[in-house]
Order: sequence, then structure tokens, then C-alpha cells
Amino acid sequence: MNKDWPQMARDLSAAIKEVRVGAPDVMKNFSAMATAATGTGALDTKTKELMAMAIAVAIRCDGCVAFHAQAAVKHGASREEIMETMGLAIYMGAGPSLMYAAQAVEAFDQFAAAKG
Repeated sequence: MNKDWPQMARDLSAAIKEVRVGAPDVMKNFSAMATAATGTGALDTKTKELMAMAIAVAIRCDGCVAFHAQAAVKHGASREEIMETMGLAIYMGAGPSLMYAAQAVEAFDQFAAAKG
């Protein structure tokens, strides 16, 4: 297992820049949707990032785990909140989600340690 999640986020960010150049209108609208979806409303941004982590685990998206683990740390999520979120993801996604939940916790820990 032991993926380097911060490096994955950096590598994907560079690759995503290429997509931004190649499909600027789509990416502008995607960014607007992300801003609208994650902004504070009835739910705060941290809660939304925890939800995104659960969904990332359930759909088994490594890049999504990396970016949302990073955002969860940025918005003050605790390891206990991540673990409770992973419990929900496992419940919703069964065995395959358990494998990704273990990786999502590893990603969160790496970003938290880097923030240090």
C-alpha cells in the first residue's frame, strides 16, 4: 500500500493543468461547480470534505482521496472524524471500501504530518 498521497496530489495537479489548457470552458465550469458544492451553506466546508472522502472511498478514486484528504486537513478535520467517515464509507461500500478506507486514512495522516 504505502502510496505517497501528497506527491500524487502534486502530480495530478500538474496533469490537471494540461486539461485546463486543453478544455478551458469545461474546466472553468467544473471549478465553479466545485466552489459552489464545497462552500459553506447549511453544511460547513469541513463536513462537505468528509462527505467527499466517503464518496471517494466508495467509488475507489485514488486522486479523489488525495485531494479530499488534503482539503480535510486544510479545513480542520480530525483523525477521529476521518475514522468515523471511513466507517460510513465502509458501511456503504462493503469490502472494497474497507481497502480504500485504509488508504484514505494513510493519505490523511501524510497530509496532517506534512502540515505538522
